[in-house]
Formats: sequence, C-alpha cells, structure tokens
Amino acid sequence: MLASSRARIEKELDRDAVVLDIGGWADPFARADWVVDVMPYASRGLYAQPPPPGAEPGPERFSERTWIQRDACDREPLPFEDDSVDFVICSHTLEDVRDPIGICSEIVRVGKAGYIEVPSRLEEQSWGVVGPFVGWSHHRWLIDLVGDELQFVHKPAALQALADAQIPNERYRELSDSQRVITLFWEGGFSFRERILLDQAEHDAYLAEAPARLGPPAAAPAATPAGGLRRLLRRS
Repeated sequence: MLASSRARIEKELDRDAVVLDIGGWADPFARADWVVDVMPYASRGLYAQPPPPGAEPGPERFSERTWIQRDACDREPLPFEDDSVDFVICSHTLEDVRDPIGICSEIVRVGKAGYIEVPSRLEEQSWGVVGPFVGWSHHRWLIDLVGDELQFVHKPAALQALADAQIPNERYRELSDSQRVITLFWEGGFSFRERILLDQAEHDAYLAEAPARLGPPAAAPAATPAGGLRRLLRRS
C-alpha cells in the first residue's frame, strides 16, 4: 500500500470505526478489526514493512479470533451484515483472484466506505518487474479505473509476445510509486465490471494503449564536443 494512503487512512479513521482488511495476509493493516484471507493467521506478514528507525511497530487490532481464513471467491457471502463495516481495505488482492467481481460485490454490500489499491497497467505491462517477463506472473487481470468504475480485463498470455503492448524496463524504472498503482477511496459504493474484448483489433489496441500513455522516451542530452568541454573547464 502507498505510504501516503496508509497515513491518510490511519489519520481519518475514527477510533470506534469497524475496519475489515480483505486479502491482507502479506502485509495486514494493523488497524483492521477483521481480516479475511485464504492464508492462516500464523503465517501473516510476509511482505510487511518494518517501522521507521526508532519507531515501534503499531499493535495489531485484529487477533487470531477475528482472522477469517477462507477463500473470498467461494461464492458465499462474507460473515458481515449489509453496511455493517465502516471501512473496507482491499489492497493488492483483486489482481490475484479468479473472481474480483464477486469480491467487489461483497465489499460494497458490507462496507460503508473503503480503499482499493491494485497495480496499474503501467506496471502490469512493464518488462522485467520481477523477472524476464511482463508484469507479475501470478496476476490474472489488467485493471483500469474509469471515473469511479473499476474495469477488469483478462491478462492474456499473448502480452508476453506483443512488443507494442510492453513497456521497456528502463521506462518502468522511471515510474513513480503512484504511477505504479491505481488507488480508489470510495464512500457509499463504486462501480465495477469485467470488460470483455471479443474483437482482435480492439483487443490489440487496448493492450497498446498503456505503453502509449508514457509517450516517447525523453531525449538524451546532446553530447558536448571534447574541445568545447576543455574550453568550459578552462573558464571555470
């Protein structure tokens, strides 16, 4: 989760707010009262960030009792009443799961407000993010935020072979942290759907659109002729 988003959530949450973290196993949100994840409580925190030097880690408000180990895509309602959760966090989970539409449905059913974070297409279509391939190997979806609507497109294997759909690694390394993710703070609900591309031309144009957002690489500064450089040095 972006550090700025984490700080905003922690600052704005009321002490008595009921908070649910869906899919938080790798780095559970300490302020959450409840966590839903397919992995067990005892194995949590694989990617948890250490606190800044001199700071103590925040206490976990959830416990083993309020850690619900289950597959959130099992098509069973989450064990919460409608609008019973004040704030729902779902960070870097929807891109992994087989049914993000079902999870989004449950998020807006049980939650009054919340925060979603997923990888942007700029990251998911970049070469060499974690290995000699495009994006993250285990992610299933390319995701866009259009207005307040999350749109999910199946991440095709052809992405690995389409040069026009790939962002070179040197351009990827130029991206800021905020460019590498999509963030959505919502209240009262949000829209979501799977976007299905049946036409080949539309499909290929969609894949090429994300790299085109970056435009051409910045021009390298013109080289200074050796004689010119020597003249500059003599003047200094």
